[in-house]
Amino acid sequence: MNENENKQGQLQIELPQDVAQGEYANFAIITHSSSDFVVDFARVLPGVPKAQVKSRVILAPEHAKRLLGALQENIVRYEREFGQIKIPNQESRTIAPFPVGKGEA
Repeated sequence: MNENENKQGQLQIELPQDVAQGEYANFAIITHSSSDFVVDFARVLPGVPKAQVKSRVILAPEHAKRLLGALQENIVRYEREFGQIKIPNQESRTIAPFPVGKGEA
């Protein structure tokens, strides 16, 4: 038996202290090739003209599709419990928290 699996066959996951705190991101850029999806999570701040990528996640296409399904399932659960998530200006394809343009300090 693999030492990363317990007796019920469930994968055990370790969450290191430095990763457990998380990284705040309010902007994501998704690109893909024939073999990978790349998701860059960045932090955009008002008055700061350059967003800084805080984390990059690279997924196989199958895992990207599984992630999409898992996110959808969790959004449905969230909205059932807390109400609909409203997105202003929904026709925009970016997920920035505010319009991305010229920054002013």
